[in-house]
Amino acid sequence: MAPEAAARPTRAELRLAAREQSRAQRRGAAKAATRAALFRVAVPSVAALGVAGAAAVTVVQEQADRVSPQAAAADAPDAAAARQTARQAVDATDQTQASRGDARQPLAGTQPVDAPAAGAPTAQPTPEPAKPKVVMPVAQHGLGELFGAAGTHWARRHTGIDFPVDGGSEVYAVTDGTIRTQWNPFYGYMSILKTSDGTEAWYCHLRAYKVRKGPVKQGDVIAFVGSSGNSTGPHLHFEVRPQGGGPVDPLPWFLANGLDPR
Repeated sequence: MAPEAAARPTRAELRLAAREQSRAQRRGAAKAATRAALFRVAVPSVAALGVAGAAAVTVVQEQADRVSPQAAAADAPDAAAARQTARQAVDATDQTQASRGDARQPLAGTQPVDAPAAGAPTAQPTPEPAKPKVVMPVAQHGLGELFGAAGTHWARRHTGIDFPVDGGSEVYAVTDGTIRTQWNPFYGYMSILKTSDGTEAWYCHLRAYKVRKGPVKQGDVIAFVGSSGNSTGPHLHFEVRPQGGGPVDPLPWFLANGLDPR
């Protein structure tokens, strides 16, 4: 056989080569169709999906590029399935973003932890204890001579009550009022406290004054115990005179104001 005849392909070889070329063309056409279907579904949604959606489409596209020639040729007719897969990836991304948005939404209306609930009662400040109307004129309790007692020391009955305390002991304003002072041969050095209702409290036989004139507050030190005037020893003679009139028994007056000086 001549060399030219040996190099010429036979009809069987030509038919085989034609079939191989046709198969290659079909494989290329199937791959192109798959890519076109994926991009028609995924690419218009990239703007809406953002980075997450684009990443999902890219993964699907890369998986499609790695398909073997045989699988691509077999799957070419199923372009609708590829579009459905891409659409599911897009829907999953939308749901993820929506769930994140829902999780953040309540935070905008969250109230501070320590904010009181609507309608809840607010704590009221503890009221200060009521100020007593009267305090003791000296710190030490205990009485000597009582109101109305008779004796050689008085021309008439005793007009007050006596607190037998040491000389120099502090004398207090029994309530708010205004002080004036004077000397009396029987009462000695005196401090007279006049209250807002006109009642007068007389402090007698004093040693010295601390406040000679002017307003004082309940509990202020106004003088010091002595034995001036008609007195046989240090003590405080205390009288109560309503409306600046005659003396009354100071003991019931103290008891009515919640104090017992005995």
